[in-house]
Amino acid sequence: MNAVKGSPDAAPSAAQVRRVVLLHGLWMPAASMQVLARRLVRRGFEPELFGYATVAGGPERAVPRLADRLAAAPCHVLAHSLGGLLIVHTLRAEPGLPVARAVCLGSPLCGSAAADGVARAPAIGRLLGRSAGLLRTGCTPWRGRTQLGVIAGSRPRGLGQMFGRFDGPCDGTVSVAETRLAGLADHVVIDASHCGLLLSGDAVALAAHFFAHGRFREPGAAQAAQALE
Repeated sequence: MNAVKGSPDAAPSAAQVRRVVLLHGLWMPAASMQVLARRLVRRGFEPELFGYATVAGGPERAVPRLADRLAAAPCHVLAHSLGGLLIVHTLRAEPGLPVARAVCLGSPLCGSAAADGVARAPAIGRLLGRSAGLLRTGCTPWRGRTQLGVIAGSRPRGLGQMFGRFDGPCDGTVSVAETRLAGLADHVVIDASHCGLLLSGDAVALAAHFFAHGRFREPGAAQAAQALE
């Protein structure tokens, strides 16, 4: 599978890319990303929703379709939860795809304790379907060409706490530590729950800044934010 053909001189810079492909999470429809998409439009981006079967299909079936969509033109990616693992998995399989920058919202890139707990539960273990393996093991350190950033939530509201033990802050489903994959271009924590990230204006503002600059905040602002944490 090939990426977009053309000379490097003809390709837009990362800051010029306006196309954004949005990837939803486990058990969610593509429409769950609609609020984020509308807010991206207001910021001058051109969002596209990508849907895939998270349980019956899983990453093996989604990767070829997603790679075809991404290859159509240079783009950024905004992904929630499982969608973040899917984009990393896809970029490893197809490193030549024209994805400039990708932002993951609450994605357990280091593996999910909650997913592991669900998978071990006799009555509900099958609910993760074909995505169980990727959710439980996560991703290896990122060394790809695409700049990868993560926005994690720290408001602990969600059923994930019933199935996994979290060390430190979490969004109710994924711990902040589970989102800190080695090799990220940037990482930021905001006051949002796992599902709240889908409605967060702060998340969209940070993602837009990352798409433009490859970081979530300017250096001075980042240092000030760290001092407050």
